[in-house]
Amino acid sequence: MFTEADYQNLRLQMVDQQLRARDIYDRRVLLAMERVLRHQFVPEVYRHLSYQDGPLPIGEGQTISQPYIVAFMTQLLELRGDETVLEVGTGCGYQAAILCELARYVYSLERFARLADHAAETLSQLGYTNVDIHVGDGSQGLVDMGPFDAIIVTAAAPSIPGPLCSQLHPETGRLVLPVGSQQSQTLQIVRRQQERFKVEQSIGVRFVPLIGRYGFKDESETSNSGSSAQV
Repeated sequence: MFTEADYQNLRLQMVDQQLRARDIYDRRVLLAMERVLRHQFVPEVYRHLSYQDGPLPIGEGQTISQPYIVAFMTQLLELRGDETVLEVGTGCGYQAAILCELARYVYSLERFARLADHAAETLSQLGYTNVDIHVGDGSQGLVDMGPFDAIIVTAAAPSIPGPLCSQLHPETGRLVLPVGSQQSQTLQIVRRQQERFKVEQSIGVRFVPLIGRYGFKDESETSNSGSSAQV
């Protein structure tokens, strides 16, 4: 059985070997990855693997994403501490915890109620108070809570959802999400300047699909959706 000291050592090794040694350079992101107890978001049976370089199952066909991809997408958001952020795809709540360390307030949207409830409980137990979790269609965002300074989507969309773009802050809003087919996507960064949207391409990734009105259709009603990626 691992002690908290063991997990801390593994977490520091993760940051040094998986993040800092690669292309994660944002000091605030690195510090957040050091602080957040990733193992608390992982089912007990997998906790000894919490800090490995890959995703892990969390139920409902979902996974907690690879630490590197969490850090990389967060770094692309360019958070400075005063932002209101929307996360699409709460999953176990780990990405939300990272965002809570870096932004003023976080809204998170999850398709599966059981995951949303469990994530909210974990975040509360760990002392995070600047987060509000909702259940619904992530491709439509949370229009009543916007505009958002930043939006992060941890599931793949076939194209950039229009409602998410419209919920960005009109002068400084930015959106990070994977776009492509269900087999392969590219991370894209959308920057809003009034009614103009500049789109930049980043690395290739593979996420499970974003299911919803402006995402992929759920043909079986049991297909996977949410945050799962590895690069």
